[in-house]
Amino acid sequence: MELSDKEEGKRVVNREGQEVGMVSKVEGHRAHVDPDPGLTDSIKSKLGWGDSDEDMYPIDESDVETITDDEIKLKR
Repeated sequence: MELSDKEEGKRVVNREGQEVGMVSKVEGHRAHVDPDPGLTDSIKSKLGWGDSDEDMYPIDESDVETITDDEIKLKR
């Protein structure tokens, strides 16, 4: 699956469908996931104002099983 800036603001779920965070920023083939996004973080990501910091976790395109309009599902 190919990641793009359209994924910013989408929720990220594990294989069982449990939410693990929200995409804050996409750079190249990697998304930076905020594991505990608040309302402000969600709005900032939708507007493209997200910042990558030490509380973010990277996921690569190879980690992604599916991408829908609302979420990214991880393979593992």
